[in-house]
Amino acid sequence: MLTIVQAFDRQPITEVPTDDATALEKKLDTAHTFFRNRSAWLKAHQRIDVLHKLAALMEGKREHFARQIAREGGKPYTDAMVETNRAIDGVRGAAETLRTRGGREIPMGVTPSSENRRAWTINEPIGVVAAISAFNHPLNLIVHQLAPAIATGCPVIIKPAAATPLNCLEMVQLVQEAGMPPGWVQAFLPESRELAEAFVADPRVAFLSFIGSASVGWHLRSKLAPGARCALEHGGVAPVIIDQSADVERLIEPMAKGGYYHAGQVCVSVQRIYVHESLRQDFSDRFARRVQALRTGDPLLAETEVGPLITPKEADRVQAWIDEAVAAGARPIGGGRLSETTLYPTILLDPPKTAKVSTLEVFGPLTCVYSFTDLDDAIREANSLPEAFQSSIFTRDLGSAFRAAEQLDASAVMVNDHTAFRVDWMPFAGRHVSGHGVGGIPYTMQEMTAEKMIVFRAG
Repeated sequence: MLTIVQAFDRQPITEVPTDDATALEKKLDTAHTFFRNRSAWLKAHQRIDVLHKLAALMEGKREHFARQIAREGGKPYTDAMVETNRAIDGVRGAAETLRTRGGREIPMGVTPSSENRRAWTINEPIGVVAAISAFNHPLNLIVHQLAPAIATGCPVIIKPAAATPLNCLEMVQLVQEAGMPPGWVQAFLPESRELAEAFVADPRVAFLSFIGSASVGWHLRSKLAPGARCALEHGGVAPVIIDQSADVERLIEPMAKGGYYHAGQVCVSVQRIYVHESLRQDFSDRFARRVQALRTGDPLLAETEVGPLITPKEADRVQAWIDEAVAAGARPIGGGRLSETTLYPTILLDPPKTAKVSTLEVFGPLTCVYSFTDLDDAIREANSLPEAFQSSIFTRDLGSAFRAAEQLDASAVMVNDHTAFRVDWMPFAGRHVSGHGVGGIPYTMQEMTAEKMIVFRAG
């Protein structure tokens, strides 16, 4: 049995059963049997109907889902409600995408050898999907893996994070209530890490959807069976550049949100802030006042803006990294500890560029501030790490905006917005160490399909 506790005070919520090797084999056999029986594949209109019914069922549990996100994951209730609304919209978005996606015509007759032929492609489900999700968005990330699989017709087995499985388990039940035949969508809670690896490596798995740490993701990719594809969503050490033309007053609020949303436990959370020397003091003063005013505490309270980290171990790690940087010369603003899992937001001024907080993903309520005098130097620093996900620049100078947009090594560059901006229909992908493949519901649907060409010869 797996005991689920509240992230904030570690009080038990419930216990859920785990799966052994026999259970895994049954789940994989069920999923693979469904996929191999092509005559039993659901038609597109049936899948659309399931998704619409699923969204309606989720609507009826909005409050329940939001409170459960806050309890098991520690996300403040207000943000948890936003996550719930996003998840519902994402399910609808998957259904809508089915109305517009399709194959393409392949030109024929353009050479003598291709005369009297017509060719086109159709999209088929790729096969059994093994999905491994993360704790930080325990409903919306599940939707980003389940909804595309349902939409494309792939049997899917999903493993939620061990700390936050409750929303996933309920989603699987709701999918069945919405009309999906039992066995097409299954949850998997392995009793051991070895069993999770066996799950991914099984030759019946055609596609791995992984959201989590780079070390685990790249390791699992190496275990995939020949022919299996994957999409890996890892983390970043997101840089923000504040150009000398930026309006400091207008950027404070988005920077506070981007850096401390969900206590910084977001893969594109603002972490490294490069401020032009002429704005450094003004920005630091204003930013410090806003960050220190953030209300930290119980995520179930509507007024809470910063909640706990997922475990005491993670809080200990983040605090140790902060202490190490301070010992090496960084100047702290704010900080401190409310409970074994909850840290007050911290700003570090001028931490060493070799410190963990400057080179590794913190995944905690911390931002680091550095100064620069030349934009190219700031871009060079922003690009100096092997991680590359979303970056941003605040500026009122069009030339600076274009230069940063073109020169930053990132999958997305936000201009006058924080790095953590995301909507669920946009492409979302890390580069280099930060990931492989493309997320975002329509893009994941594309990843989960295999293109088949049909060629007709006439006469």
